Amino acid sequence: MAYPTPYPTPYPAQPAPAIQDTRVVQELSMPIYQARGWLKFLGILSIISGVGTALSLVGILVAWLPIWMGVLMFQAGSSIDSAGQFSDRFAFLRSMGNLKTYFVLQGVLTLIGILFAVSMLCIMFILPLLGFTLIPWQQIIKNIPYSY
Repeated sequence: MAYPTPYPTPYPAQPAPAIQDTRVVQELSMPIYQARGWLKFLGILSIISGVGTALSLVGILVAWLPIWMGVLMFQAGSSIDSAGQFSDRFAFLRSMGNLKTYFVLQGVLTLIGILFAVSMLCIMFILPLLGFTLIPWQQIIKNIPYSY
């Protein structure tokens, strides 16, 4: 004998996952699933380069970035592996989240690099031009000794 529930629900039981859902997960994860080996490979290379950077005196402060990005890529490769094999929706979402974080970090680092390069170009070209204009050319041309 079934007892009535105190709060009626529109569905008597949780619906089973439809075959369509697993097919959609497999179809969406297929391109990244095919590149999962490269994701893991690049993740390991990034971790190794981060460890190499950490061993240098200069890289101690920034070595955690390539290590973190390598871990993100490796985790994305592992998650997409289970998403592609078992049609695991949550593994697919976890993989996409890891890739999103990786690309956001890569974009921020690229913007910082562009800003640094532009500032270095300004320093390399504008400061010498300013110094060039401060040279007393009239006194040099007339051979007048420059007095401080």
